[in-house]
Amino acid sequence: MSRTAWSAQDQAPPRDEEQRLRELGYQPVLARRMGGFGNFAISFSVISILSGCMTLYGFGLSTGGPAVMMWGWAGVGLFVLCVGLALAEVTSAYPTSGALYYMADKLGGRRWGWYTGWLNLLGLLGAIAGIDYGAALFTGAFLNLRFGFEPTPGSTFVIFLCILLLHATLNLFGVRLVSVLNSISVWWHLVGVAVIVGALAIVPDHHQSPSFVFTEFVNDTGWANPFYVAAIGLLLAQYTFSGYDASAHLSEETSNASVTAARGIVRAIWVSWLAGFVLLAGLTFAIQDYAGTQQSATGVPPAQILLDALGTAGASALLLVVIVAQLFCGNAEVAAASRMVFAFSRDNALPGSALWRRVSSRTQTPVPAVWLAVAVAALLALPSLYSATAYGAVTAINVIGITPAYAIPIYLRLRAGKRFQPGPWQLGRWSKPIGWTAVCWVAVVTVLFCLPQSSPLTVNSMNYASIALAVVLALASVWWYVARRSYSTPAAYGNAREQAEIAEGIV
Repeated sequence: MSRTAWSAQDQAPPRDEEQRLRELGYQPVLARRMGGFGNFAISFSVISILSGCMTLYGFGLSTGGPAVMMWGWAGVGLFVLCVGLALAEVTSAYPTSGALYYMADKLGGRRWGWYTGWLNLLGLLGAIAGIDYGAALFTGAFLNLRFGFEPTPGSTFVIFLCILLLHATLNLFGVRLVSVLNSISVWWHLVGVAVIVGALAIVPDHHQSPSFVFTEFVNDTGWANPFYVAAIGLLLAQYTFSGYDASAHLSEETSNASVTAARGIVRAIWVSWLAGFVLLAGLTFAIQDYAGTQQSATGVPPAQILLDALGTAGASALLLVVIVAQLFCGNAEVAAASRMVFAFSRDNALPGSALWRRVSSRTQTPVPAVWLAVAVAALLALPSLYSATAYGAVTAINVIGITPAYAIPIYLRLRAGKRFQPGPWQLGRWSKPIGWTAVCWVAVVTVLFCLPQSSPLTVNSMNYASIALAVVLALASVWWYVARRSYSTPAAYGNAREQAEIAEGIV
């Protein structure tokens, strides 16, 4: 991208975003109290390298080991940046809470929007489950270190429910609190990574060699083909690099959203890309006992790395840093998912839409949507009570739900050609090559993460992400025939019936 193009984007004058929202068909009802940094912060918090990298680190140790984790992170990050750039361009043209499904609807038609919305919703709700369950696992590991607590599936699930309740409560206070927490989260993550990596670099007497960190390949999956194993191992990076559509979902609550929401997506990805590489390298260099790390009594391999390298006191302190970061991440994801529920219900796409689109007159927050988001996330994590591999399935659900939803509006924007009217943030002549790269990458990873992750295949080792995807698409297809007459994104705000319905949704 030329320097001139970047300058044109960064210096674009502020638009009347409320008027722009009316042009897109919606009467503003949410409070526009979030600035540019807050919008970047929510996507950065949802990506959360201290959540994704840490919770799936044990998965990475078995599916390719250090080599796949390090080089996979570098390669996946580059492709995800292409997806983010292309998505940011479309977001600039359509800055609404509906985000991906609204873009697909306007560029491809009602059915495109309908299925994009259901995929996006599946991914966002799966992300809440994955993030907060990961935080519960780390909380259990901390309690194990400090108090000898033995984490069980049942106790971990109770911790998970408590975390969901905390996040629901915080989100009921309004977007200003969410924005403040996300801004704190940015610095907490960056300083936290620096402290963790610094401690792991300085304190231990022994470190792994660079050849181990960047070339050691480990296969504990049961599959014989190393290329297949390496491909599956990319889930660690791809799962972490998701959720950056949060900037788009909060655009109706962001000042100058046509520029700042697009910019927030891109900045969140490249900052996470750099910081995440440093974190993974720091952890891998500090491994003292590979097998012992995989079989940690804490249930969380990164906790064992910290314990072996720093002792109980140091490990406990740094685990708290990680847990707080994960709590920030889950809170931001609940905000993004609830806005998606609100927007999808505003267009009558969900069962019970009249309830889920209601907004509190006091906080201007979609309260019922918040509760629905955390309730469904709790249901998605229920299999963890019975299956040790359920957490990997939940993270895969997040990836195969949300990642295709990113690509659909990008593909439709490319198909539209000159009919697409870009917003003030655009890619110029780089739009097509970056866009097609993004679409092809998403097609690959969507197939990849539907594949079995371990062998032999059993009820417990089955990858249920593909089944979850099929169930959601089937539900969306059935519900389409029920709701297709009522579902609609408005062409322009001003219709008296639409105004009345929105007014009825404010309580």
